[in-house]
Amino acid sequence: MTIKTDNRHLYLQVIDRLKKDIDAGVYKEKEKLPSEFDLSKQLGVSRATLREALRILEEESVIIRRHGVGTFVNAKPLFTSGIEQLNSVSNMIKQAGMEPGTIFLSSTTQEATEDDAKRFQSEEEENILLVERVRTANGEPVVYCVDKIPEGILSRNFTHEDNSIFSVLENRENRRITHAVAQIEPMGYHDKISPILNCEPETALLVLKQMHFDENDEPILYSVNYFRSDKFSFHVLRKRV
Repeated sequence: MTIKTDNRHLYLQVIDRLKKDIDAGVYKEKEKLPSEFDLSKQLGVSRATLREALRILEEESVIIRRHGVGTFVNAKPLFTSGIEQLNSVSNMIKQAGMEPGTIFLSSTTQEATEDDAKRFQSEEEENILLVERVRTANGEPVVYCVDKIPEGILSRNFTHEDNSIFSVLENRENRRITHAVAQIEPMGYHDKISPILNCEPETALLVLKQMHFDENDEPILYSVNYFRSDKFSFHVLRKRV
């Protein structure tokens, strides 16, 4: 069936039509779309119009183009959260109806860098506890987590038996995290982390950097979390002032 003309530009109609077909299951997640020639013929539009529609759909992460292979329907994120909410990875996974898990990688003590000293407002010679883990959803790796805590705040190393750093700090050290300052950045393929998360070469990462503070406004935890962009999406509520 060809596109029915209305008052809008044709490429906008193509975008709407392809989105409806994807939602209806005509084209399923990770399925390859017909060639540009066949698709433009089916929709009754020029290849130039189709390419403009596909360009915008790619920007919106509805589709993904693989050079020399074709155009595929992107998988919809399984997990979504407002970045203004201080929500744990475990809770995000649970809210999606999946079972959270942890692959414990390491827990080591290292000398604080100059950046660490600035972040935690401490002396440079204070040691830092560095914890690296992979968080899973139904056994599938979805987040690579790097956490830093001053050794004076956490009295002993974090172990594979400890699932939540928030809980350990609150229950063992009586340090309750109340708020955080966050920064989110996109990142392309990472030679170390992307293979661990089973990412395709074209799958980007969303890097969430957060400094967490306790009730006394003291910085006690710095985390860098690498999220698979095909599994997670974040949004923020903005209010007019």
